[in-house]
Amino acid sequence: MLGLFLEDLEEGQVFSSRGRTVTETDIVNFAGLSGDFNPIHLDQETAARGRYGRPVAHGVLTISMVTGLIDSLGLFQQTMIAMLGINEWSFRLPVFAGDTIRLRMTILSIRRTSSGDRGIVVRGLEVINQRDEVVQDGSITVMVKARDPKTDGRTESQIELEA
Repeated sequence: MLGLFLEDLEEGQVFSSRGRTVTETDIVNFAGLSGDFNPIHLDQETAARGRYGRPVAHGVLTISMVTGLIDSLGLFQQTMIAMLGINEWSFRLPVFAGDTIRLRMTILSIRRTSSGDRGIVVRGLEVINQRDEVVQDGSITVMVKARDPKTDGRTESQIELEA
């Protein structure tokens, strides 16, 4: 699949991703990448005395995994132009090493830009753990290609084959 164009989307459409298990390696690697070495994420002893009794994955690590889960759906490959914003994101429950998260994405709104060749799509996102609990939610606004009325979204090679 090359991705969905603006015209392929409808408000209220729901898409669900596969699951992805968060590992201790993910948490340690994200700490190294981000520079966030807070003991709540990395220190077993400190975390054991904390609110959750064990280390918690970085909240932003989970958001990063969400972008990967969206990509795994293949819905916007080659049709997404840009991510425009993360809106009203909430961290509802902690995510731990060993949790398996998945994504439920709902198309909240769609509007064509004045140029006509693209549109703005707001996607509602819920991150759900293996107990079917929503651990994070919010929305991400993206810009998506619209079909070229001359080609109806077909590639040059597809048009040449039809000629």
